Amino acid sequence: MTTRSDQIRMLVELARLTALDEGSPQAFKVRAYENAVAGIEGHPGELSGLTKAELIEIKGVGNSTADKILELEATGKVTKLETLREMYPPAFVALTKIPGLGPKTLKMLRSELGIEDIESLKDAVDAEQLRELPGLGEKSEQKIAKAIDRLGLHGKDRRTPLVEVLGFANSLAQRIAEIEGVVEAVPCGSIRRFSETIGDVDIVVATTNPGLVGEAVLAFPEVTEVVGAGETKTSFLTRVGLQVDIRTVRPDQLGSALLYFTGSKAHNIALRQKAIDRGLLLSEYGLFKDEEVLASETEDEIYEALGMQAVPPMLREGSGEVEAASDEGLPNLIERSDIKGDLHYHSDRSGDGRSSLAEMVEAAIGAGWEYVAFTDHGEDLAINGSTPDQMLAHRNQIRDLDSRYPEISLLFGCELNIGRDGELDYDPDFRLEFDYCVASIHSHFDLSSDQQTTRILAALQDPAVNAIGHLTGRYVGRRPGVELDVGVVLEALALTGVALEINGALDRLDATSEVARQAMSVGVDVVIDTDSHHTRDLVRMDYGVRYAQRGWVTANRVLNARPVDQLLAGVAARRS
Repeated sequence: MTTRSDQIRMLVELARLTALDEGSPQAFKVRAYENAVAGIEGHPGELSGLTKAELIEIKGVGNSTADKILELEATGKVTKLETLREMYPPAFVALTKIPGLGPKTLKMLRSELGIEDIESLKDAVDAEQLRELPGLGEKSEQKIAKAIDRLGLHGKDRRTPLVEVLGFANSLAQRIAEIEGVVEAVPCGSIRRFSETIGDVDIVVATTNPGLVGEAVLAFPEVTEVVGAGETKTSFLTRVGLQVDIRTVRPDQLGSALLYFTGSKAHNIALRQKAIDRGLLLSEYGLFKDEEVLASETEDEIYEALGMQAVPPMLREGSGEVEAASDEGLPNLIERSDIKGDLHYHSDRSGDGRSSLAEMVEAAIGAGWEYVAFTDHGEDLAINGSTPDQMLAHRNQIRDLDSRYPEISLLFGCELNIGRDGELDYDPDFRLEFDYCVASIHSHFDLSSDQQTTRILAALQDPAVNAIGHLTGRYVGRRPGVELDVGVVLEALALTGVALEINGALDRLDATSEVARQAMSVGVDVVIDTDSHHTRDLVRMDYGVRYAQRGWVTANRVLNARPVDQLLAGVAARRS
């Protein structure tokens, strides 16, 4: 049986590879797959077991797409997808992550220069071959070279964005947990620490039958090459070259294994030194005094035996957390239960929104939120924005829904677009019609650091602006964030009282955890948002909170952990 996630992953990959094959992301077949994904995401139940006629009833799912979903259900694979995978192997697909290299350009690079992967592209750039091709030139060549370096796409230490791995790792762990004798299966390493990129996938499995785990895992369809198979470790490569390491331990060793394989290396070294200082030995099998096991079943027991507070996985980076935990000095980190609302939230009023106002309101109520600010795009964002008249009509709809849903407060907001020189949508008086505004950059990513800093500083001076959204505009692994003077921006945020957004979209996670920690140190409030465009995006709040924890963000400094009256009082104070 295939899950909704399996079906969506299949269709997303078909869309991506078909765009390469057709030479355009706007080709009819590509749009068909994308429409099917949107329809499946909005479908209330699982698709497994549905007939072709029932599948076609789902908005966006046509005959051909329904056939592929049924083929995946019956055989575990799709012939068309397998054909495209042979034509466009992972090394070539990785080139699509580089800004400026669309499907049409990539086909030209392949035919004219024989470019098949990042390495051959970098060689061609170094040899200045790209500038001779139609539509490129010296400036484009330089931008591509810079993107390769900034995205970390070249070299043996290449890492994979969390957004591309988290769903796969969780799904794999869930299937492993169903194997006979398995007590628990947990993704560890960078995934558990919620780093925005990962190296390999590490899954710790507590089991009474380790041999069966390895045998069962190697029969999974994701396995394309076996790296190693033993009693306690099974390793394999996926089709995209991602290495997966499955580590098996006894159930009574789960805590020590989780601690060890979650890392980081620096954190583990510091813990082992603390153990040595107490005459103890710490390993993946437990905390020992000579031959006696002092603790191994849970991580908390081990930390307690070392005289420490338990350190949450997101903090384990060797950046002062061991010293803080040894002195009862860990911060009171923000938790998902502290969140009272979402202040970056779209409906289909935005051109890229996919759920109606009412649907988004009901989703917010389902999430337990006390308030939500609808921040649909301002007029200056091409295609996706709204005119003043459209926004006022939108406000009327929000006010009407607000009266119909007394259990939640609905705010009329806007995501203002920050222009090249810091200008914002609408005139100053109209901007003050909004209850709340987040201002974000969506263009002009190639400006200098000074220019980017200046445009942000100009935007946050406006009294209508309450938060700066996705600070650098990055997409992890696809578009590097803009370069700016973070220290100067944080100082200005602290002076003006404008909040810094931590965007919970896995491909953004922006501002970074490092910047969030800096914000905590200089008195800047943060707002953790989902930037939802669909009812299924609300899970991003969980991601945003976990990522904020990496930045040592405390509950008292999170704007949307405050009651709505306190939030609105802050907005009014800034405007006055």
